[in-house]
Amino acid sequence: MVVTFNVTDGEQGDWAVLRVSGELDLMTSPVLRQRVHDVVADGRHSLVLDLSEVWFCDSSGVGVLIATRRLLRSCQGSLRLILPAQGAADGSHVNRVLGALGVRRLFDVHPDVPSAVGGDSRPLSA
Repeated sequence: MVVTFNVTDGEQGDWAVLRVSGELDLMTSPVLRQRVHDVVADGRHSLVLDLSEVWFCDSSGVGVLIATRRLLRSCQGSLRLILPAQGAADGSHVNRVLGALGVRRLFDVHPDVPSAVGGDSRPLSA
């Protein structure tokens, strides 16, 4: 079975941008977790995760998002998620999963990268 999953690095001003595509599940979530740790180890604490091309996310994927939030908060960083209302099929699958689990409110959500990197970066609060 071929798993279609990709994470690409980018930067927009002071923000590190990780564009994630494919399935974020038990097999692929460790890859994203490692990429996030690499970004933080490089001293970059303002991170945008572009999840607009993720068409499946299970509980292990959600776990990585929550762990990423916790990690960045511990170093006074900022995390912003890209979860468009329209996109991979009929809207963001990740958006629906986070909403169903009641954790979407924990994240600073934007419709696209330009809106996420604009404005001021504020540290994550509890």
